[in-house]
Amino acid sequence: MLARDGHEVTLLERDPAPVPETLEEAWEVWDRGGVSQFRLAHFLHARASDVIAREFPDIREAMIAAEAAVVDNIARLPDEITGPRRPVDDRLVTLTARRTTIEQIFGATADAEPQLEVRRGVAVDGLLTGPSAGGAVPHVAGVRLAGGEELRADLVVDAMGRRSPLPKWLEALGCAPVAEEAEDSGFIYYGRFFRAADGGSVPQPIGSMLAPIGSFSVLTLPSDQRTWSVTLFVSAGDQPLKALRNVEAWTALVDACPLHAHWLDGEPITDVMAMGGVLDRHRRFFTDDGPVATGVAAVADAWACTNPSLGRGISLGLWHAARLRDVVREELDDPLEFADAWDHMTEREFAPWYRSTVATDRARLAEIEALRNGLEPPGPADFESGLEAALFRTLAYDPELLRAGLEMTGCLALPQEVFARPGVVDKIVELAEAHPPSPIPGPTREELLRLVAEPAGA
Repeated sequence: MLARDGHEVTLLERDPAPVPETLEEAWEVWDRGGVSQFRLAHFLHARASDVIAREFPDIREAMIAAEAAVVDNIARLPDEITGPRRPVDDRLVTLTARRTTIEQIFGATADAEPQLEVRRGVAVDGLLTGPSAGGAVPHVAGVRLAGGEELRADLVVDAMGRRSPLPKWLEALGCAPVAEEAEDSGFIYYGRFFRAADGGSVPQPIGSMLAPIGSFSVLTLPSDQRTWSVTLFVSAGDQPLKALRNVEAWTALVDACPLHAHWLDGEPITDVMAMGGVLDRHRRFFTDDGPVATGVAAVADAWACTNPSLGRGISLGLWHAARLRDVVREELDDPLEFADAWDHMTEREFAPWYRSTVATDRARLAEIEALRNGLEPPGPADFESGLEAALFRTLAYDPELLRAGLEMTGCLALPQEVFARPGVVDKIVELAEAHPPSPIPGPTREELLRLVAEPAGA
């Protein structure tokens, strides 16, 4: 986006492997050690599709050519639930694909982009400083590479993701500490990819793609080239469920879920892959006295990262990058004004998404912990959390609420934005009282433990 706005951009990528020529090579052999979830479940929400359509029409066309999955939840539901189709419904549609496919398309596009130099296999070792833009605030004027080379720049953008060492590098310059809050999301993910057999197609979801069933959840995501993923996620402290690393135990559990068993009807193209130790973390590079440094901006997961069960990372990351481009347009010539504008925009528009995700994580984990210990799940932590839960169980009873829920899951509208709309809260409360919650069908806790134990011991 910055290169297409006329800036000369150098992109430093630590992973050395070049972009494969084909999508199949990207899936089979591309080594992207810098992306821990490279071959795990992946999804682009409506927000990501919106950014791609506006900013990268060429990438959108490449995704279509790659047979990216089109997810139109309004179109797949019966008319008695959705009502007549509306112009706004097109905004709720998303185009999604495997992470390897997205990376291959973006990478090939970047390699061919004028004014964008991509250097692969290059590691950064630290930051360079220049004259302060104001007072004692250090100014970042470039980076030092691992081999000693120095690169000067008007702006250094940290897109190094959740493992970014930027706070340590800033500390080495004498900057004020970066404010950081972090907690383990408390989940472990066990996922597997499938491909449709000859003549077959991607299974159609019955209900929500993300389904909480007692002390585990099921996430089913369509993808490109007639592939899809099925992921089970559980509490990291639930020792018996670590047996889900075993293909037989994992398959037995999915098969025992009536609304999800049909997602096994394909050719497995991976083993069961596990991921844990995922942090929800927020960093703020600003204090009461101003920015900790000028000349640098952390974007996407390098600023704040959340657990992947809601699939928000790359969607919010693309949007964050687009807003970075906007702030650069207005403020780049004044480092202090840029730092102030970038921080305030990020905290105003993006921090609420982080806090919303953390609240959802905590609520679901508390529910799981109670259920696996034979206790009654706790109620909502606050009124807004209760409203959000009530909204998602009433979507089928009101076309307006259905679309509001899809806006929230698609990263198009925050819960507080939806609840501020006239009449929405009253409607949610009325429908929630008329339609008490009903559990998604699946095994009980006792059946779950037996399912994962029997295959492992067979």
